[in-house]
Amino acid sequence: MISNDIFLHSRFRRGATAILSFCIGVISTSMVAAAGDLETLKPGVLQVAIEPYMPYTALKDEKLVGLDSDILDAVAKKLGLKIETTVTDFPGMLAAVQSQRADITIGGIAWSDARQKVGLFTDPPYYSPPAMAVHGDTAYPDVKSLEGKALGTVTGYVWAKSIAEVPKADARTYPTADSVFSDLSSGRLDVGFLDPLLIIYQQQQRPDMKFQVAYLNAPTAEQVAAHPDYKYFQPYMTGFYLPKQAPKLAQAISDQIDAMYKDGSLTALVTKWGGDPKQFLVPSPDMAAQRRGVDRPQTWSPPSVAD
Repeated sequence: MISNDIFLHSRFRRGATAILSFCIGVISTSMVAAAGDLETLKPGVLQVAIEPYMPYTALKDEKLVGLDSDILDAVAKKLGLKIETTVTDFPGMLAAVQSQRADITIGGIAWSDARQKVGLFTDPPYYSPPAMAVHGDTAYPDVKSLEGKALGTVTGYVWAKSIAEVPKADARTYPTADSVFSDLSSGRLDVGFLDPLLIIYQQQQRPDMKFQVAYLNAPTAEQVAAHPDYKYFQPYMTGFYLPKQAPKLAQAISDQIDAMYKDGSLTALVTKWGGDPKQFLVPSPDMAAQRRGVDRPQTWSPPSVAD
């Protein structure tokens, strides 16, 4: 004979399970519905174009890895979106977004006025200090010290404009970061301008290349006035980059990024990948002015862990 207690307990469990299943179903349906409103090319799917660029982005065993990848994965889960990835090069990933063949591209992409005219940037998931990979032991403390030197970066990176303005410099662009590191190691290049975590990561992976990580003192206002593209030698805002046709998606991702500044998620991820949160998650004083009235309201302030 089954006791009434067992019967009631069993019935309660079945009822509770049914209620829980119903609630989960409602939540799941709501997430799917919300995801379907986010202007993705395929409903519920976030199609991402990347260049393999560790420690920012890479595809390993069909899974995105790296700092940007970790951030995007957390955002996609919050938005109820499944990630699908296409691997290309840096110009290709920008073009994929601008031609609306991808929903988003990530990987240390610098905000610039030219890029925002043909695409949409999220709020910065982090900021990037002006780092250099330097051959040998020579010090290059400022822009003046770069004059007459062999300077390199990757085709399409904002530093291509900056190094081209340095007087008497041999300014070179390369198809990949690996090509920059190769010429640095051999001495064919004096200084390479690349993303700081990439330089740190490469130094850890290949100590035999014997280059040093250094930081350039930002050019003065007078130097930038004389050479406008020197502004890219200053700390810059990164962003996830989306098509102009996806403002709702861009805003939804920005909202999640802003929340990650506040809940400590970004601090943990930047630290995991070798960065200093005080360098990567605190904007420079002039950054707000760069975007106010351009692709942000006049009241916009860059997110910060210092808030």
